[in-house]
Amino acid sequence: MAHFQQNAIRAYATETQKKTTGGLSPWRENLVKQLILDHLGDTLEVTELARACALSRSHFSRAFKCSTGVSPQDWIRQQRIARAKQLIRNTDLTLTQISLECGFCDQAHFSHIFTRSEGITPFAWRCRAMSTLPSLNSKRSQPSAAPTGVHISL
Repeated sequence: MAHFQQNAIRAYATETQKKTTGGLSPWRENLVKQLILDHLGDTLEVTELARACALSRSHFSRAFKCSTGVSPQDWIRQQRIARAKQLIRNTDLTLTQISLECGFCDQAHFSHIFTRSEGITPFAWRCRAMSTLPSLNSKRSQPSAAPTGVHISL
């Protein structure tokens, strides 16, 4: 029994050590994440991100995934979707403008990626987000008054 416990502890320690090694150093991870966020609307190449960290493309990609749990491309995509959701919720920009602002090549690509990520189209997401805003709900719940001087007869 004691032998089994020692092996289990040793295996757990090895597994924990594997998870903490091989990733990007904290300064590199912060640098590349900030670069991505600062240039979200631009075309981002993994090669450029790797160069900023002074690493080869393959080593950078492996280390980034080890540090974040997702590939650089997936992390960029997640950040673009998060930014799009923020713009949809807080601005009156069209979906085409939002797609370009977030670095998607066109609205169709944006819609496809957004729908795959969120399970709902950007337009439907905007409708749902707008229906949950308190300021809009209070305006919608007030009955509209008939213009003065107009009599409605039935």
